[in-house]
Amino acid sequence: MSSTFTDAALQKFQAHADKALAGPMEQYMKNHFPFLGIKSPLRKELSKQLFREQGIPDNWEAVVLQLWELPEREYQYVALDVVGKVKKRLTDSHIRLLEELVTAKSWWDTVDFLASHMAGTILRRHPERIESITSAWMESQNIWLQRTAILFQLSYKQETNQELLFTYVSACAASKEFFIQKAIGWSLREYAKTNPEAVRDFVEKTPLASLSKREALKNLA
Repeated sequence: MSSTFTDAALQKFQAHADKALAGPMEQYMKNHFPFLGIKSPLRKELSKQLFREQGIPDNWEAVVLQLWELPEREYQYVALDVVGKVKKRLTDSHIRLLEELVTAKSWWDTVDFLASHMAGTILRRHPERIESITSAWMESQNIWLQRTAILFQLSYKQETNQELLFTYVSACAASKEFFIQKAIGWSLREYAKTNPEAVRDFVEKTPLASLSKREALKNLA
């Protein structure tokens, strides 16, 4: 079952599809997803038009899932735009939806937004649930849920739970997965902006993959 918003998105985006551009975009994403061939600036403008014309859908959760099911990757980006519009409405009741989005059509371009903006927002509002939820992600053995657990505090700065961050990084330190190694480096590099000495000390004492270590120390003299 579709919705007015989803139908409008289909009509608007299909009208701007460009097969000549789709191929290179698909190659950039390792051919994991088909693309309509709409480059980012135009896609963002079309999304703005869509919200001006349709507003934020009341049934936004259903709309997000409908957009997620569509084959072309641009529709998942529209779904993320919807999530961004409803950040003030996010509660721990949306954890199941978050997990569904993270584990379906998983790749860095969607998971990183979901980790920082959706998971980060929800868990900041429900700190009492952080440990139980994120530990389950870590134990899931799903690399995208693990990446989410490592990255959800990216914008927390002084609110970062340092012990939890370092615990999760240590748990994944031996991972051979590129996206886990990259997430480790990114999370530590971001936290180093708040507590550089703690990050430097942690990196010195923890056996990390060279990629993780290089990324973590990138901005530290």
